[in-house]
Amino acid sequence: MYFEIIAKMANIINIDTSTEVCSVALTSQGTVIEHREDYSGQNHAKLLSPFIADILQYSTSRDIKIDAVAVSLGPGSYTGLRIGLSEAKGLAFGLGVPLIGVDTLKLLCVSAMFSRYVDESSLFIPMIDARRMEVFAGVYDLALNEVMTPMPVILDENSFADYITPERNIILLGNGADKASKVITGPNIHFIPGVKPVAVDMLALSELAFRNADFIDVAYSTPKYLKEFQATKPRNKVF
Repeated sequence: MYFEIIAKMANIINIDTSTEVCSVALTSQGTVIEHREDYSGQNHAKLLSPFIADILQYSTSRDIKIDAVAVSLGPGSYTGLRIGLSEAKGLAFGLGVPLIGVDTLKLLCVSAMFSRYVDESSLFIPMIDARRMEVFAGVYDLALNEVMTPMPVILDENSFADYITPERNIILLGNGADKASKVITGPNIHFIPGVKPVAVDMLALSELAFRNADFIDVAYSTPKYLKEFQATKPRNKVF
């Protein structure tokens, strides 16, 4: 099973800004010690620094030494990912601790691991909403092995057809799955609504990365955008 016992204690500050949720959590040995979350919209630039300051104050007041900083790398919101990674880099550098990168699609899978639809045959298809009928998606098994490499996908009834078989439960989740549930249907296809990537769910992934010394470069690491940013040209106003 993916969730193994963490042998070495690690106090980790986890940061997620990959979607509309802004969240920070302090975790240790599979336990969330303290956390902050905001679901009201794209407030990352305004709220992330105060959230981190709260967590640092909490850890200092209880003499908790921070061992690492973890950040959700995407895919997701271009602006959110840049803000999150920038803050995480500065925090890791300032504390003199390693930086951990967490895949946002795997994070979504962790959030749904204990759904009633999940069994040994299950495949997770986490999706981050993009424009129109496009999502950023991957396919993962129960051990979070990549069955399909994460990529942009245009949704239609044949999307992920290579992975949908009668003997498998297919779990659609993430803020892009609303669109998918309208075109991808079947008796063994299950849509789990409301699953969002949040920092409190990063603990298993970040602690495993810490144990394996799986760190990213504090200076040169970049978000996993999966495609280049495309700015939209505003329409001319008609008076």
